[in-house]
Amino acid sequence: MTKPNILVLMVDQLNGTLFPDGPADWLHAPNLKALAERSTRFKNAYTASPLCAPGRAAFMSGQLPSATGVYDNAAEFTSSIPTYAHHLRRAGYQTCLSGKMHFVGPDQLHGFEERLTTDIYPADFGWTPDYRKPGERIDWWYHNMGSVTGAGVAEISNQMEYDDAVAFEATRKLYDLSRGQDARPWCLTVSFTHPHDPYVARKKYWDLYNDCDHLLPEVADLGYDAQDAHSKRIFDANDWRSFDITEDHIKRSRQAYFANISYLDDKIGEILQTLEDTRQEAVILFVSDHGDMLGERGLWFKMSFYEGSSRVPMMIAAPQMKPGLNETPVSNIDVCPTLCDLAGVSMDEMMEWTTGQSLVPMGQGVERTEPVAMEYAAEGTEAPMVSLRYGKWKYNRCALDPDQLFDLDADPHELTNLAEEPAHQGTRQTLRAKSDARWDLDAFDADVRKSQARRWVVYEALRKGGYYPWDYQPLRNASEQYMRNHMDLNVLEENKRFPRGE
Repeated sequence: MTKPNILVLMVDQLNGTLFPDGPADWLHAPNLKALAERSTRFKNAYTASPLCAPGRAAFMSGQLPSATGVYDNAAEFTSSIPTYAHHLRRAGYQTCLSGKMHFVGPDQLHGFEERLTTDIYPADFGWTPDYRKPGERIDWWYHNMGSVTGAGVAEISNQMEYDDAVAFEATRKLYDLSRGQDARPWCLTVSFTHPHDPYVARKKYWDLYNDCDHLLPEVADLGYDAQDAHSKRIFDANDWRSFDITEDHIKRSRQAYFANISYLDDKIGEILQTLEDTRQEAVILFVSDHGDMLGERGLWFKMSFYEGSSRVPMMIAAPQMKPGLNETPVSNIDVCPTLCDLAGVSMDEMMEWTTGQSLVPMGQGVERTEPVAMEYAAEGTEAPMVSLRYGKWKYNRCALDPDQLFDLDADPHELTNLAEEPAHQGTRQTLRAKSDARWDLDAFDADVRKSQARRWVVYEALRKGGYYPWDYQPLRNASEQYMRNHMDLNVLEENKRFPRGE
């Protein structure tokens, strides 16, 4: 079987509720809408963990954070855990990453043969939470509400500079792949940092939403006292008392966020056009690592199991999968086995430890009944949280908090907790049993605490004396670029041209 090329398009912090069946009608996203038309679209796709590094390690490996040990944004992703890049590369693929993947630790490749950019976030242990100090806020790296009060227009920012480079390197790589210097099939992962806050956008995209009807949340701020226990911890972690959030701040933040979806759409359009111009074909996966609450119920950013934070867009355009909408809950941990399935690559040696399942059968009409699992054990928590999405139900647990049970068909905004309702005790007990079968919360908590304590010691030690950073340095060999005197000019010009000359 000829192995297909694979193009993974990943974005950061994109709210899946904005993708009920591809991008919402009112979003200015023509390229993503065109991709949606030829894709299997998963309406109820969830992150494995609503934070960057844990969600991404799970996405790449097909395992939950409790298995990878990547509990938070400063937890090492160990080199011995296979990712889809390892599986595909082992089977003969070129594997390449342009952009963010938030790998923490000295291994900054995790199966990628080539990495075209550095990462946008640090690779060391400096962002480690500490359960030994409940309620402590680490001001220099925790989110705060300045992203909301500072929302607005700019023509360049840290994140725009990064994503401009990500798209440039990706299109350049596609041109390089088209020239046929390497006969292997390829898997190119292009991973952007937008629309992640800060909520700052270029004016050309900002202006697309000047008359938008969606600049206010559907559920207004509930007020601190009315929030559930974990949401209160998120408010505190985000230093909400130091900011006065106005309606104008909310509108500007959401406008910039929507504008950055359109910015991404342009970047993705450039990549897809390059793929077409170079006459290459590829399976295409579009996905986000987690969502953003965008002010719903007063919450911002991620770190929550509520839909805005935990639900992500996922679309797959592949010959083996029929285009159309699938509403069955699925997970980012399904990505690794799905890509391997599409490539005809066996994961049999790993399936005993891999929790994800291939989505290819679902794109062929096969029903799936397994619940979707989520975990969160990072900033804003004082003990691990776990969740199951099972049919229309979502069941959340934490040793410190009351259970939560939501009927998402009847209550899509999760405003009515049914966990204590007599009529729903059967459902609660069924989901409790499924949760107990999957997690030992005491052992999970002990593992997280041990990991945090070790990393605090290591980080403080490594910042004393000489400091060697783990940040990825993109490799460039100038002697192999353009024209050099060890090359034949005629051969070079012919090999670098696509299409070839007549």
